[in-house]
Amino acid sequence: MIPFYDIKKSYDENCAQGPFGAFADGEIFEDKGEPGFDFLGHKVYSPFGIPAGPLVNGKFVCAALDKGFDIPVYKTVRTRVQESHAWPNVVGIEAKGDIARGASVQVADSKGAPLSISNSFGVPSYDPAFWQEDMKQAVAYAKKGQVVVGSFQGTKQGKGDVEAYLADFVRAAVLVKETGVPIVEVNLSCPNEGTSDLLCFDTARVKIIVERIKNAIGDLPLIIKIAYFWDSEALKALIGEVGKMIQGVAAINTIPAHVVDKEGKQALSGKERAQSGVGGRAIKWAGLEMMERLRRIRTERGLIYTIVGMGGVITPQDFQAYRDAGADVVMSATGAMWNPYLAKEIKEAVSWA
Repeated sequence: MIPFYDIKKSYDENCAQGPFGAFADGEIFEDKGEPGFDFLGHKVYSPFGIPAGPLVNGKFVCAALDKGFDIPVYKTVRTRVQESHAWPNVVGIEAKGDIARGASVQVADSKGAPLSISNSFGVPSYDPAFWQEDMKQAVAYAKKGQVVVGSFQGTKQGKGDVEAYLADFVRAAVLVKETGVPIVEVNLSCPNEGTSDLLCFDTARVKIIVERIKNAIGDLPLIIKIAYFWDSEALKALIGEVGKMIQGVAAINTIPAHVVDKEGKQALSGKERAQSGVGGRAIKWAGLEMMERLRRIRTERGLIYTIVGMGGVITPQDFQAYRDAGADVVMSATGAMWNPYLAKEIKEAVSWA
């Protein structure tokens, strides 16, 4: 199966020429009946979609909608232009069992669709003058029973300028809101910028950012995207501080690992890519574990946030496993990239009633 994001091409080439494979064939999956699942106030046909990352622009989002992915997330945008890391950005990997903290994984043979990948983009973004109009068109393209989510993050302004960094999150949120997107997601978790100090682990700063974003966007539903928490108490502390302000928690993003070639050398060149994010089958265990924790915290604290789960969703059985573990909504990046019919297969095989 040809992936809808061509890993043999650069990020800019994908944006200009993609999507590819079946995402480009123009065929539209038609749902029947009435949408019966509620997602943050919007009726959708299925609690399934594609998370921020592989849907790099409106063309990709529209293609995902056509193929029955009812909750696609327009990739994370910024308030300014940010170039992508150099090609290659996505490689298949061989991971022996579950990925662990600080693990080393080897680039896999390129034959066939990979079950696990490493990706390293650096959260690129085009200028708001482009992505605002592009996102607006994607939002308008959503049909009955579908909803588009807009993802964003702040950008560091310089050494030590914390206030400007915080303000940039708010500016990004407002720019995304102006597109008319019905739900927004703040990315607090991307490990693909060459840093290990993920924002989602800084509870005090996250609380400030969430408060300021909510003050700026009002009733617009806000999801926070977080990473896997090795420390359960830290996760409880984070949710304890922001759980009443947010409407959803999305987990997990990729897990950082050292990606090496067959000689044991760094596979993705560049000082900022000593580690890159691993996604797909190798992190399914971590995603499922986070679903159980987030559901338990929600119950214990009497909160009402929606849980959005992802990480290693390759088959309809994976979808069901996430639902059983506590996810209200499930998403797939790696699985969807290589299987454009995954949403259709899930709708035919799984009941979420």
